[in-house]
Amino acid sequence: MNIFQIMHYLDLTLATPADNLALDEALLLEAEAAGGGEVLRLWEWPEYAVVLGSGCRLAEDVDEEACRQDQVPILRRTSGGGTVLLGAGCLCYSLVLAYERDPLLREIPSSHGYVLERVRAALAGILPQIEQAGHSDLAVDGRKFSGNSQQRKRHDLLYHGTLLHGFDLLAVGRYLRLPSRRPEYRHDRNHADFLRNLLATAEDLKHRLRVAWSAETPQLAWPEDLVHQLVKQKYSTPEWTRRR
Repeated sequence: MNIFQIMHYLDLTLATPADNLALDEALLLEAEAAGGGEVLRLWEWPEYAVVLGSGCRLAEDVDEEACRQDQVPILRRTSGGGTVLLGAGCLCYSLVLAYERDPLLREIPSSHGYVLERVRAALAGILPQIEQAGHSDLAVDGRKFSGNSQQRKRHDLLYHGTLLHGFDLLAVGRYLRLPSRRPEYRHDRNHADFLRNLLATAEDLKHRLRVAWSAETPQLAWPEDLVHQLVKQKYSTPEWTRRR
């Protein structure tokens, strides 16, 4: 069997938000170094945490005072895209994909289409009107339930996103400011009016994603040493989080 027909799955939430961001990058780096090894990772952080995109500006996107008052951590990931609020009811999925899987993965716009079409089809049984919206969102009737971003290496990419399924939408407006760059379909709606939840459980969403990506083989090991190294050198440091 071709290696790119084998998709492993890893249903694993680590002990801290920094650990979880580091694991996504570690899986990408491990695949890049080993020359293969695709994986679907599923995780959900149980408390609020703000995660900036690699190029986002903290002062523009985040209400730091509200985060400080409520002890909500602020972190930064290595992929692009906008700032998000994680928490219970927000399932995160991460895909490490080899470009050799499909030519569409070699370019950023077509890779968004490739992944999001498969995710959209997987969720169509929940809501048939799902469509790709903006640059990398999934939405129903103009209301977003999934934001996505990617990090690219020479042979592989990390594609990860969120699926809202039971999230407190009002909380987003407490910790996140309205982004200065907004997709046209959003107009000027606040967070609670722009976002929506899927009517599904986390376990249902996990099952649908595993089926969609034929992720039938559990990944029994993960790069613990590399995760710890990335957390120490990057994800736990103010220099990284506050670099923009």
